[in-house]
Amino acid sequence: MFPTRRSVLFGGAAAVGLSAVGLSALQASASPRLGYPFTLGVASGEPSADGAVLWTRLALDPLAPDGHGGMPNRVVPVQWQVAADERFTRVVRAGVEFARPEQAHSVHVELAGLRPGAEFFYRFRVDGHLSPTGRTRTAPAGGALGQALTMCFASCSHYGEGYFTAYKHLAADEPDLVLHLGDYQYEYAAKAADVRQVAGPETRTLADYRLRHAQYKSDPDLQQAHQVAPWLVVFDDHEIENNWAADVPEAPDPQFAARRAAAFQAYYENMPLRRTSRPREGRMQLFRRARWGSLATFHMLDTRQYRDDQACGDGTKIDCAERLDPTRSITGADQQRWLLEGLRSSRARWDVLGQQVFFAQRDNTIGEKQGFSMDAWDGYKASRDTVAAALGGVRNGVVLTGDVHRHWAGEVKESYDRPDSAGVATELVTTSITSTGDGDESANAAVLAENPHLKYYKNRRGYVRTKFTGSELRADFRTVDYVRTPGAPVRTDATFVVEDRVPLLNRV
Repeated sequence: MFPTRRSVLFGGAAAVGLSAVGLSALQASASPRLGYPFTLGVASGEPSADGAVLWTRLALDPLAPDGHGGMPNRVVPVQWQVAADERFTRVVRAGVEFARPEQAHSVHVELAGLRPGAEFFYRFRVDGHLSPTGRTRTAPAGGALGQALTMCFASCSHYGEGYFTAYKHLAADEPDLVLHLGDYQYEYAAKAADVRQVAGPETRTLADYRLRHAQYKSDPDLQQAHQVAPWLVVFDDHEIENNWAADVPEAPDPQFAARRAAAFQAYYENMPLRRTSRPREGRMQLFRRARWGSLATFHMLDTRQYRDDQACGDGTKIDCAERLDPTRSITGADQQRWLLEGLRSSRARWDVLGQQVFFAQRDNTIGEKQGFSMDAWDGYKASRDTVAAALGGVRNGVVLTGDVHRHWAGEVKESYDRPDSAGVATELVTTSITSTGDGDESANAAVLAENPHLKYYKNRRGYVRTKFTGSELRADFRTVDYVRTPGAPVRTDATFVVEDRVPLLNRV
């Protein structure tokens, strides 16, 4: 019986051997054969019109304290295969990569020469062990509008604070593309209130970060979300430590540069990223573009590594004169120049910023207390005004945001200093996968009233599912009512439509 997509992706892959489809085995090694090494699953990312990145990381014991996943200290050859069908009867690419101990036995295969706008299936084999099957796809050709694009985006998944049920539902939606906007993992050690046991101490060393990523990648719901579609990822703060900015840690730490370098190395090892993002000299190139034909261009931003440090307090919601300083930048000069040039030259139907922190103004005035978040674009007003003006010059500008553990939807204004300022883009903010726990049904009426350009708020966990077409963007805010125990159903709490050339949110 021909297997269904769901059975192949989520359980049936091991029934089909690589040798059955003509991939010759490597010459047997004198080293002892490994046990099952694909405990961390498989993933793909960075889709282009002719390729993508395939990823896996070998681990016999994911929670080994040294961060090496129980793997021997030797290079391991890994066979890989890409096919146009789920049964791998039409293999289009195959080869061998080498999993090396200095890269935590991670594998990054950069595919090229594939057919544009097509679906593909991939898998790996080591010592006779077959990995789960993953699904990936290429973007449409450069000038093609292509079919509708279903894209889900998520943020903020704290292992200790809940179950990754929302990832399982995201996988069931079978999107074409997934964006993760930061806080993929958290640095904290286990806490008394955690509902799942976090392994290891607070992450500071390369071994710590490798172990933490391995624990996250061992989660079956997260594995399903990676298997179903290619991902585009960017980090926020917790991949390193809370509230870090540029070269400045949250609290004084003479070892911060080494800590950040270790976190960057582990992040690369555990994500389906291209070699251009491999850390060098303690830095990591993560801002980049991904084009989905002429339908959408995704401008993936890094709002941590190049920003000015928290010159105004400790990142809490306060009001201060520094936010008006025109020299304060959240992107840094080079990244801002790159973004503005990309928006200026874009011919895409939708230009999408994939980034971390709240973009639209959010005046948190309650009673006599006034203030803005200095850890968001509100703390860098000149940066926001410059980028907002550039968004006003494209056909359709959309900002995607994570970080705040709440669903929000808003309209981006050219200037928040003038009540009659024109709208230039829309902003969709995803809540967390688990961070801050179950949430509740509390409203945020005071903040919504103070900010009439903000149209929606929800304090539940979940993700956002979008559908881009030539005529509209549809956004479904997906929620689960609890994460402290597994198995919550998912529902669409609100849906908004943005029409082509009209930067307004229409609730449906």
